[in-house]
Amino acid sequence: MKPFLNAADLYTWQIKTVHAAIRDLAMDDTTYRALLLRVTGKTSSKECTSRERQLLLEEFTRLGWKQKAKKAGRALPKVAEDRMPRMRKIEALLAEAERPWAYLKPLVENLGKSDIAFCDGADLSKIIAALVIDAQRHGRKTR
Repeated sequence: MKPFLNAADLYTWQIKTVHAAIRDLAMDDTTYRALLLRVTGKTSSKECTSRERQLLLEEFTRLGWKQKAKKAGRALPKVAEDRMPRMRKIEALLAEAERPWAYLKPLVENLGKSDIAFCDGADLSKIIAALVIDAQRHGRKTR
């Protein structure tokens, strides 16, 4: 399990993981509710404490569920050294938004390039501006 900054992050991760396990085990709602009642004594994973949700995940593991590893994202494209600071800024903005590098494909194509590796400094600045505007719209940090 990864380290969490706060209880809300842990809660969100556990709920998403519980639902992923239900889907992966092809468990119908009745079976899931019976399992949940047996393990935690509650009828909803949202009512459970963090420890109870962890017990539920351990029960899914006992039943044969294996958590899938996250797909590795695309590595930072190889560009000239003078463009690396901007590429790292783009990478940070994408990571903050939890978006893959593929998210940039339409933006890059609108700039007339086939890949972000072919963008010059001015193009990268335009991409950063678009990502910052998107982050501000969604209340994410931009620095």
